[in-house]
Amino acid sequence: MSDVCQTCGACCASYRVSFYWGETDAAPGGSVPAMLTVPVSPHHVAMRGTEQKPVHCAALQGTVGISVGCSIYALRASTCREFTAGDERCADARSRHGLPPLMRQR
Repeated sequence: MSDVCQTCGACCASYRVSFYWGETDAAPGGSVPAMLTVPVSPHHVAMRGTEQKPVHCAALQGTVGISVGCSIYALRASTCREFTAGDERCADARSRHGLPPLMRQR
């Protein structure tokens, strides 16, 4: 987790985190703790807390914009792994929490 992400966490408190159920530890080779997910379709689950309003992932610890961490970072879903700090979705999430966009490095 990048240093800036450890003081942000806005993405984890802005978007539904859904993914194929086979990524959970209920499937052989899966890693995301199934107990932290809820079903959203026959083949997809979401991280508990991201399927409701206000959004707040069950694995997010700390205070958004101050100091946060993911309690399952090494086991996180592909959806989380694909999120990019500083991109448009990051800027939108940060804006939702009153945080300025990140300056992207070239």
